[in-house]
Amino acid sequence: MSGPLSGRRIVVPETRELDLFARMLEERGAEVLRCPMVAIVDAPDPAPIEAWLRRMIAGACDDLILFTGEGLRRLIGFARRAGLEPAFVAALRPVRKITRGPKPVRALREIGLDADLAAQPPTTEGVIAALRPLDLSNRRVGVQLYPDTTHDALLGFLAAAGATPDPILPYVYVSAADDRQVVDTIDRMAEGEVDVIAFTSSPQVRRLCNVAAASGYEARLSEALRRTKVASVGPVVAEELRRIGAHVDIAADGSYFMKPLVNEIVTRIGRAES
Repeated sequence: MSGPLSGRRIVVPETRELDLFARMLEERGAEVLRCPMVAIVDAPDPAPIEAWLRRMIAGACDDLILFTGEGLRRLIGFARRAGLEPAFVAALRPVRKITRGPKPVRALREIGLDADLAAQPPTTEGVIAALRPLDLSNRRVGVQLYPDTTHDALLGFLAAAGATPDPILPYVYVSAADDRQVVDTIDRMAEGEVDVIAFTSSPQVRRLCNVAAASGYEARLSEALRRTKVASVGPVVAEELRRIGAHVDIAADGSYFMKPLVNEIVTRIGRAES
């Protein structure tokens, strides 16, 4: 296929919107190597989530911190299956809603609501910075957590500020691609057969590292990341990449979605069209 990315080979570790992301790149001429790292599933035990939803409906929270759009959508799904969706959405209206990044804002708008306070930058540190000037004494704060991450800094800040946090984890990650496919992808990157690997979430980075560690491939992964340009959808992913010693070569500035990332990839490695 012709296009500015013609002749470029790009690894896509995305799962949920894999077809969409791959198609956006393929329409610009790229060859896409699909290697979905993680899948997202509901938390296995609905009981604590339904109890949390009922507390929200009863007015138990003054504030709600939303880290991810996926988290809010999963909570809505649990509420729907428990027959609580209208009451839960209604209960969210008077609650002060604090968001990290644009995805939870978009999820709120899907149910007719909006954020009251958006963290800048869209990181945990940004959430804390947004909350720091506020009087949180005796505030009851719901916190939508996300998997494979410690939230001690935020929960500790809330407690120290006099608030009572009420955290909930509505989904978990499971492996998607088998380890052999991940190892094969690392090999192709290390051999210089890949131009870009484009990460859209930090769990993708962690799964890649975990498979490399389990397979004795740490040195091979380091070589792979040195020989391949690394693209990041946003600052949370970039932070995870820097944590493992990877250099972020391509990142969309200020708009943390797939389309701006694709545009930035085209800008950085695309071929001039005649």
